[in-house]
Amino acid sequence: MIKLVNQKSYLMPMFHFAKKLLIQVSLWLAMSYAAFAQSSYDKLLNSIYKKTVPLISPEDLHRLIQHQKNVILLDTRSLKEYAVSHLPNSTCVGYDTLDTGKIESLAKDAKIIVYCSVGYRSERIGEKLLDMGFKDVHNLYGGIFQWKNQDHAVVNLQGVATDSVHTYNKTWSKWLQKGIKVYE
Repeated sequence: MIKLVNQKSYLMPMFHFAKKLLIQVSLWLAMSYAAFAQSSYDKLLNSIYKKTVPLISPEDLHRLIQHQKNVILLDTRSLKEYAVSHLPNSTCVGYDTLDTGKIESLAKDAKIIVYCSVGYRSERIGEKLLDMGFKDVHNLYGGIFQWKNQDHAVVNLQGVATDSVHTYNKTWSKWLQKGIKVYE
């Protein structure tokens, strides 16, 4: 006599195995893409930085802000970019039209962190600050994009937390992985 195998009981373990395998492969692909995207971003940053201004990582800046109240944050983007979002307690000094009036009154030994979208413009402003005699100037590695990609807060003009980040233009927006991309 031939015994019939219950198809449902035979297929269920295979279905669960396939489901688990699909989940693991999906997670691996997502992590690989994130690592690839970060690696590509790091390569871009290394190609545009002249390394004339010391860099500070978003993690180190976050810790510094939490433990030291006298950190001066200077946003070197345009007012339009700053209005969409910026790091809390930062001051917009601009890039093309650098507002030196906001800088000249600062102590030459003040701890100053400059940032922009990715760090190119802020490095140029950091160079100017060093030329002006400021001693403790650092450029935020990866700019506001890396800051936001690592889940740190940005605020709008009203000081309210927001997910929006001005990405300069559509081309540069690909480097913002977290948040709402704003460009015109």
